[in-house]
Amino acid sequence: MSDLHDCPRTGPTTAVATSPTKESEMALSPKDRSEPKGRRLVPATTAVGLVASLIAGIATSPPTLWGLLPVVFFSLLTLLGMDILIATAVSVTSVLLMLLPAPSAVGDMFGASLGETVTMIGVIIMLGAGTGEILRITGTADTIVKSMLRVIGDRSPQRTILGIMLVCLVLVAALGTLAGALAVAAPLLLPVAARLGFTRSATAAMMFLGGSAGLAVAPFAGTNVAIMDAAGVSYPQYLLYGAAPLAVISVIGGMIVIPWMQRRTENTGDEYDGSEVTETDEPTPGIRRTRATVAFAVTLAVCVGYAIAAGAGTSFPLLALPVIAVVTGVAGGLPVLATAQHVIRGASTQLRMFFLFWLMAVFFIAVEHLKPFDVLRTMFDDDLGSMSPLAFVAVVALLGMLGAPGAAAAHVVLLDKVFGDLATSIGVSVNAWVIVLLFASKLDTYGPFPNGNMVGAMGLARSTNLRNLLVTGILILVPATLMYAVILVFELL
Repeated sequence: MSDLHDCPRTGPTTAVATSPTKESEMALSPKDRSEPKGRRLVPATTAVGLVASLIAGIATSPPTLWGLLPVVFFSLLTLLGMDILIATAVSVTSVLLMLLPAPSAVGDMFGASLGETVTMIGVIIMLGAGTGEILRITGTADTIVKSMLRVIGDRSPQRTILGIMLVCLVLVAALGTLAGALAVAAPLLLPVAARLGFTRSATAAMMFLGGSAGLAVAPFAGTNVAIMDAAGVSYPQYLLYGAAPLAVISVIGGMIVIPWMQRRTENTGDEYDGSEVTETDEPTPGIRRTRATVAFAVTLAVCVGYAIAAGAGTSFPLLALPVIAVVTGVAGGLPVLATAQHVIRGASTQLRMFFLFWLMAVFFIAVEHLKPFDVLRTMFDDDLGSMSPLAFVAVVALLGMLGAPGAAAAHVVLLDKVFGDLATSIGVSVNAWVIVLLFASKLDTYGPFPNGNMVGAMGLARSTNLRNLLVTGILILVPATLMYAVILVFELL
């Protein structure tokens, strides 16, 4: 799944990411701009699904296999292109039509859902966006970029490729957002790439692969929190079996793929125009960038170290992120009130994600009342005992890649709710389950189809060639898939 919900639009530079899309839309004829066929089916599908839910609710009672109807309905709506938040609200309506509870019982479900882990993930995403805003305002992100490039060096093509990828990795890992971090880094990275003659496509590939690696290892990113919670693992265990191999293969693979992409696109008109990428350094008056950066680095290290040493649960980011934001803001010279205002402004960009996860929590609570998974376990108890764990995880991972774009964390929770107990019953290890959930939620960022993270990196690099970035992603996707397949074979056989 592409992690679009981890991508708040931070700062004015995000407008760059949208301009190619707008220009391409203007070039389309009215017929070309017509609504996709799948979306034209949404109203009829919604009506049929809600009517079927009501009929099933009247004709059956829990426990019933018909309780899977809202789950299938939700998947169908998202595959047809309905907005993920609206699809979730419609699916909640579907499951309530099956339960036909009293209004007071509905209120109890909504109240209970506020304390669920699913809702907590939505809050973490909001807090991550708020922290990202503080890093932007205090210039902490700018300082990180310049310091890393100074240490790694930018006087040779190979060093520059590594430096830009690592800068994007660190920023995305720190902020837990790909588009937001790249939007901060792009104005500083593009002049460096342009000075050494890198093409737009090669630069987009550096930012995309580095950012994707960072998103995989980000300790407080919503999707990663969801994976750790679902599998019941610590952050080091998540890194060892899931995220670190993907990050390593992204960076190492990038050192091979990006020079090839550079050679492929040289002298094709894909170079930067010197007038459009100028180095700027306009510090905000009264902001102490160095102090803010040191405070951020120390506070982040302390929070991550404490979480590892104390075995802190997945709720720890609820404390860690506000602390990191406040310490960084105050150290940078912002008054406490102004710091809070910036955090709120950043968090508000992800308000719809809070409502999405809140509704998802209500949805899961209501589905559990129908007990469809109890019926499934009873029906297939004997068959599950003879099923190969390796075949099972392969099917779940592939099904996971068909999930809703832009809601990776929610999709992780859904996969675990549907298949988690079944995986445990047939002997799928915790480490293998981490790999399955990560594969289902992260690998389609690299391909085989275009996605929002690709488009965002492409736009921020001022490129318009999505095909080149898609080729780059697929060249990483193939070895990453083979790598995880080998790990699963050794883990499960």
